[in-house]
Amino acid sequence: MKIENIRCRDLTGTMEFPGDFWEERLTRPIDIYPEHRIEGPAYLQRLDEHTYRMRSAFLEVHTDAGITGLSGPVSGSVARSIMSEFEDLLLGEDPLAVELLWDKMYRAAVHGRKGNTMMAISALDCAFWDIRGKWANAPIYTLLGGPTRDRIPAYASMLGYAVDPERAAERAREYAGRGYTAQKWFFRAGPGDGPEGIERNVALVKAVREAIGPDADLMLDCWMSWNLRYAKLMAPRIAPYSPRWIEEPVLPDQYDVCAEIRRAVPFPVSNGEHEYTRWGFAKLLDAEAQDVLQPDIYWAGGITETRKICTLASIRGVEVIPHGHSSHATAHLIAAQPPHLCPIQEYLIKWNTVHQFFLKHKIEPVDGYIALPEWPGLGLEIDEDLVEEEAILD
Repeated sequence: MKIENIRCRDLTGTMEFPGDFWEERLTRPIDIYPEHRIEGPAYLQRLDEHTYRMRSAFLEVHTDAGITGLSGPVSGSVARSIMSEFEDLLLGEDPLAVELLWDKMYRAAVHGRKGNTMMAISALDCAFWDIRGKWANAPIYTLLGGPTRDRIPAYASMLGYAVDPERAAERAREYAGRGYTAQKWFFRAGPGDGPEGIERNVALVKAVREAIGPDADLMLDCWMSWNLRYAKLMAPRIAPYSPRWIEEPVLPDQYDVCAEIRRAVPFPVSNGEHEYTRWGFAKLLDAEAQDVLQPDIYWAGGITETRKICTLASIRGVEVIPHGHSSHATAHLIAAQPPHLCPIQEYLIKWNTVHQFFLKHKIEPVDGYIALPEWPGLGLEIDEDLVEEEAILD
């Protein structure tokens, strides 16, 4: 089997959703500057009070055997990297040889060890695995050595919901009622918001903890926007609410600072959503900067690379709970790993709605659990009825 064509389909459609889809955003590293701190959420184009414009790009890898690998969605810039940096390298290659192709792409793009180029490698790798699964007529977790369980626990990741205490508590109770025994909430205030911001953050944590009860897990995402001083100010204020972890407290290159925060706070720290490849995660592990690693499969190097990251983590006794953008690929990877290593899957309520909009088969938890995908490959298939416009990116 040989790769005979690679293309990226830019799809446009319309989603019906009454009211504000994005109620709030998270704090960001750039929010230390006042002109950016006041910016609101603006992730989707709103058409009217009931509809939003949806746009996603999906990668297709076509073979001479009639098997097409699908991956995505990816950003427009990642799609351009795929076509400009790797198309000529990959045409005529065997898509089943995932280790060979990963190494060729990595060596050909040595200046792209992180960022868009590595995201392009990740998406291509996932498409190759989709081909492998379709060729074998089996789910990818079977090819990875699984399954290790019948279903995967999921936690509700609440990015995009309002964070004022009353509304957050209402949402937290709602999703606890849907069977989620763990939730992650996102701070809106950071160091630039001063003492008042600290109080708002603490009020959010208190409200959610009281809403979900003492036995549920509560995770808190800092999205790289804290610093050591701020972490030391926040830690004693939120410790009484027993967070399962705080996530990415500082910028991703600050391994040593994150390690110092981990030593300073009385609860676990997670890290790695914005790290890349086994080499980047080895640095995190060497620095002892986290209790949980969170590679995103579509960013960190694809399925081929993320399974290596899992091996590194298993040596150190560190959990791997991948970032939740790529629901299908993540479910397959987790299903093939030991439950104590990959115990739970992130389900980003709003982002996974966006990323799966054009897909016929969606990954959606029921009663707090994700059923193992049964379709061959990744299980991705475009619902052509939802596609109103299409362009091919080059």
